[in-house]
Amino acid sequence: MTKVYNRKTKKIEEVKDFGGKKLDVIYRYKFLTRILTSKFISKIYGFYNDLSISRNKTNKFIKDNNIDMSLYEEKDYKSFNDFFIRKYKTIEFANDFISPCDSKLLVYKITNDLEVKVKGITYKVDELLGSNDLDLKDSYMFIYRLSLDNCHRYYYIDDGKTIDRIKIKGRLHTVGSSSNKYKVYKENEREYSILNTKSFGKILYMEVGALLVGRIINHNKKEFIRGDEKGYFLPGGSTIIIIAKDIKVDKDILEYSSKNIETLVSIGEKVGEKNA
Repeated sequence: MTKVYNRKTKKIEEVKDFGGKKLDVIYRYKFLTRILTSKFISKIYGFYNDLSISRNKTNKFIKDNNIDMSLYEEKDYKSFNDFFIRKYKTIEFANDFISPCDSKLLVYKITNDLEVKVKGITYKVDELLGSNDLDLKDSYMFIYRLSLDNCHRYYYIDDGKTIDRIKIKGRLHTVGSSSNKYKVYKENEREYSILNTKSFGKILYMEVGALLVGRIINHNKKEFIRGDEKGYFLPGGSTIIIIAKDIKVDKDILEYSSKNIETLVSIGEKVGEKNA
């Protein structure tokens, strides 16, 4: 179980992690970890979930994860993957610095040495990006962790243009608590875009693959507006990382992040604003 802060109830709640005790056991043994986090296993899992027979597990998945299907578009899902990338009927986008997805959010400050400590593990920004020629000093890193019950589509947070796109090959560790001893954001498959946005200047927007998530589907728009769909993940947990400067992060999110407690956020929800 993982502790999260619910902004609606203003209470700390406990939520279950994907895989739970099974993943804890697997991560005790290096050979099992290496097999499970390979792209080959992810491809097999993805192939099955593209088959029509896989839709038979949809109803149980909805029940087990307490998913309110009234919020989503009504359609006849052809496979589990088709269900997994379901769309909301409507989404409201605030006018401030917003969340690009449904997720659990942590926010950390990047130091002048271009390092950031995430849940006790120190990352150098170069490790995340593969290389770095960006001025990221005094930036904030927003880590949006999606779990199985979340909508796995993600969106642009402002109007703007894409400057560059980079893809980095890697493994597919879980982004849950079972992999805490691994530098998952350094080791996992990921890709990122450099975006020039109207309200927040230049930002970095990264998608990180995770356990059994072999496919990150990006639409690769050259120009976009706030609320345009940027892409989606296929099954499993996964993560969006956004790095931005001159942002005043909402006080409650910073407070709980300092305690390594994630905050529940929804697509389009305000999580900060531009510094005056």
